[in-house]
Amino acid sequence: MPLVEHWIAGAPSAGSGERRGDVYDPATGRLAKAVALASEADVQAAVSAAREAFPAWRDTSLARRTAVLFAFRELLNARKGELAEIITAEHGKVLSDALGEVSRGQEVVELACGINHLLKGGFTENASTKVDVYSLRQPLGVVGIISPFNFPAMVPMWFFPIAVAAGNTVVLKPSEKDPSAANFIAQLWKEAGLPDGVFNVLHGDKVAVDGLLTSPDVASISFVGSTPIARYVYETATAHGKRVQALGGAKNHMLVLPDADLDLAADAAVNAGFGSAGERCMAVSALVAVDSIADELVAKISQRVATLRTGDGRRGCDMGPLVTGAHRDKVTGYVEAGVREGAELVVDGREVVPDAVDEQAVADGFWLGPTLFDKVGTDMSIYTEEIFGPVLSVVRVAGYDEGMALINANRYGNGVAIFTNDGGAARRFRNEVQVGMIGVNVPVPVPVAYYSFGGWKASLFGDSHAHGTEGVHFFTRGKVVTERWLDPSHGGLNLGFPQNS
Repeated sequence: MPLVEHWIAGAPSAGSGERRGDVYDPATGRLAKAVALASEADVQAAVSAAREAFPAWRDTSLARRTAVLFAFRELLNARKGELAEIITAEHGKVLSDALGEVSRGQEVVELACGINHLLKGGFTENASTKVDVYSLRQPLGVVGIISPFNFPAMVPMWFFPIAVAAGNTVVLKPSEKDPSAANFIAQLWKEAGLPDGVFNVLHGDKVAVDGLLTSPDVASISFVGSTPIARYVYETATAHGKRVQALGGAKNHMLVLPDADLDLAADAAVNAGFGSAGERCMAVSALVAVDSIADELVAKISQRVATLRTGDGRRGCDMGPLVTGAHRDKVTGYVEAGVREGAELVVDGREVVPDAVDEQAVADGFWLGPTLFDKVGTDMSIYTEEIFGPVLSVVRVAGYDEGMALINANRYGNGVAIFTNDGGAARRFRNEVQVGMIGVNVPVPVPVAYYSFGGWKASLFGDSHAHGTEGVHFFTRGKVVTERWLDPSHGGLNLGFPQNS
């Protein structure tokens, strides 16, 4: 059985522990690999490697750092197809979706290539007589990143390109469900010329997580996952003196007003509800439809769902399996609960016949097809809880005001969308909705990299969102220098053109 090892100090490491985790191919249900699960000694080895690499990387010039970033970008562009195949094999999402994930992560790499501009400080000459005052931003040190299974490449790339470009060293703890993407990325960093120890990968479970949260040598934690774990990460890490950005769960709504283009809205609901089998923190899971158009909209969505092909992501299908059998069973349990609680089951994904490599894969793969509920009550579990699967719930409202009140009453505030052709309604919605990321006729409003990603309420613990200016500020801290000098004198000749170094 192939073993996915840690990546510590620029090389694979089996670690000191003997614990192993199972990695499956979701489209066949077959055990594909084992992954090393870190011991406390492995955590210390990864953190120590990052700590030892920090002083030299911090003092490496911005010109040299960005040269490594550019080289990494070129390698990632050249080999993104390989990375997408790794993601599909372990996560299950279709290849086109995996390629899209890598491309969106690449946007943050490209932002980091221009970090020189974002690290500039301010300068005030002669603030007092012959006294100058200026500000600068410096890296934190060792930073920990704990990422989820649903985006094994993109979510880590929300954080580590900026962290590395700013002069920090990184310990990444990816999900043990799909760990190989992180090692592939580590190898690309090495080929790009990143010094050993600047980027480390630590595989594992709660032992690895708690080791990073409590280590005195780790300055910050970046986390994406469920709200209960985000709260735990935030409370534990801050209690140990760390800077924390912990992005939690979501229940993303899509409000459709009567004047909306219903074909556009139906396309968007299917794309945003069932892409990546609904395993997205920005997936639309609650469609809020005004009564007057709800019947027509549900019919249009149902027609589109009937055309989707669920199966092995390597076979050109529209939607793949769920990541593990346990997760598939959990999501199926929500479907059963929705039926018991009285929602109208319009499309039953439990009846899907997948397109798989063989009959055994049809039987053993982690399959659940697109599932559509109508007339969902706000007290039902399929509405109140984050399902994280291909289940779309339609909640009917009388109009805009009821829809807005419903959205704002939800404990989550990650992403939201409105579909309308009324500019005034869209502007009012943008102002009133209590959610961090808003789409107007855009169902999955993930910001471009130079804006920041993050929600409100129970979707975020900490003050800083991911990437963009907030990300740069998170991975650096400011200094202000007040300075006075005597008149300088110096000499020496050098007629060569000045060069960066």
